[in-house]
Amino acid sequence: MGTSAQLTGPDFSKGVSVELIQEGETLLGFVGDKAVLLVKVEGEIHAVGANCSHYGGPLSQGLLVGHHIHCPWHHSSFNVKTGEAEKAPALTPISCWRTEVVDEKVFVKGKKSIPQPVLRGTESQHVVIVGGGAAGTSCAAMLRRQGFAGTIQMVSHDETSPYDRTNLSKDFLSGNAPEDWLPILKDSFFEKNKIQLHLNTDAVRVDPEKRTVELSDGRNLHYDKLLLATGGEPVTPPIPGVNNENVLMLRTLKDCRKIISKCENAKTVAVIGAGFIGLEVAASLTQRNISVHVIAPEEMPLIKSLGIHVGSYLKHVHESHGVHFHLGHTIKEILQDRIILDDLTSVECDFVVVGVGIKPNLQLAEQAGCDLDHGVLVNEYLETSVPGIYAAGDIARWPDPRSMRPIRVEHWEVAERQGQVVACNMLRIKTKYNDVPFFWTQQFDKIICYIGYSDRFDRMDVLGDPGKDDFAVVYYEDDRIVAFMSVGRDLENLKVEQALQRIDYAKVEQILRDYERHIKRPEPPPPSYFEPSP
Repeated sequence: MGTSAQLTGPDFSKGVSVELIQEGETLLGFVGDKAVLLVKVEGEIHAVGANCSHYGGPLSQGLLVGHHIHCPWHHSSFNVKTGEAEKAPALTPISCWRTEVVDEKVFVKGKKSIPQPVLRGTESQHVVIVGGGAAGTSCAAMLRRQGFAGTIQMVSHDETSPYDRTNLSKDFLSGNAPEDWLPILKDSFFEKNKIQLHLNTDAVRVDPEKRTVELSDGRNLHYDKLLLATGGEPVTPPIPGVNNENVLMLRTLKDCRKIISKCENAKTVAVIGAGFIGLEVAASLTQRNISVHVIAPEEMPLIKSLGIHVGSYLKHVHESHGVHFHLGHTIKEILQDRIILDDLTSVECDFVVVGVGIKPNLQLAEQAGCDLDHGVLVNEYLETSVPGIYAAGDIARWPDPRSMRPIRVEHWEVAERQGQVVACNMLRIKTKYNDVPFFWTQQFDKIICYIGYSDRFDRMDVLGDPGKDDFAVVYYEDDRIVAFMSVGRDLENLKVEQALQRIDYAKVEQILRDYERHIKRPEPPPPSYFEPSP
């Protein structure tokens, strides 16, 4: 991630034939030292930056839907007429250039200026955001991009300005990314946009009648609109010794720095948990030349959320890099230099990382009088039951239009997009949150993308060849496609996302048939591949 597109294709400043770009297609080229993408929509040709403003994903390999180009890496969306970043995780626009057609040739001229937003509201209005993570940051950024003229105050328990939490268990932990990759937005963005950060501070009480938030330092903040984006805390399993000093958890940048510091003198690490965080930590620490043991009670990694096929694939990937698994086991005790399993097996380690999930921080929402049910209940506009209070991110439980039931999803992109929707609704730009949930996980050099949602799938269909790192899994509930996971198939993932967004299951089926026509179903793998090791 973070790479720029190669300067390939024609030099658009010298002009290219209009015949080279057809309706609904893109053409990659360059202007000076910048990669540029030509896009033709409704007969008009637009020129935009060729790289996503999030992590530099190649937009030429993405999906064009009308005037919207979707990044293949993390599914950001940009408007090709304005460059505006319309959907997270990208929060800043891409560049736009002027185009001119002369003698059947398209020329790309100078850059367009970024239009200033129309001011909304008054300077006397106040928005308070509790939470400095994905949802809170994207809400603050969208408020300013939509022209909110009032005061924005963010209250964050963290001691650091908002950062990309997803990177903590991936490239940063593995040592493949510098710390300056981590900020979601530069400090200068908050200063320029007059977004006040109250770091290392807790919100301890909300008074919905007076519309105030009491802080841990005794101050009170007045709000007209309030966003609760309090996120979650790591679950501490009831294991003897779990509070020892050699046991660490990963949620914050401070936690990550502790783990990295421990790695300096460590040779062996035990990871408790074979979910997304546990596996990403295992992969990252292995890349630091540390021997990693993963311990979990399940028979296969991620079997409950992604099924046996993906679980066995990931186990195979990890074992090929030297990771040791102790699956189907619970832990009897954690000692200073080892872990004792339920069968009395001893796993020696220099320290332990616990990654068994998070629990949502609901205390403030409960105190404020919000309705709760395994999360903070919100409507399609992400409004809670208390007037003026919204909820987003890990704590929000919203009505999903596809599953037709309330769901709560702990994914980074979901939190960011919900924060953007909250900002629009605070400004009375009535916007429903109906996005299809999306997440990605990085396991060594393998990227897995998952679109949709299911906590009760009853059938899976494997397409492609896991042995060649090019496959997909389709998840069903009662013969209805509810989710799609892929490795090496970013474009198909985007197409399925768009079809599910429209709740167009016939289109999803067509995409899958097209996919199948271009692949050969693999022979059934040997039992040792898809089944647990003895």
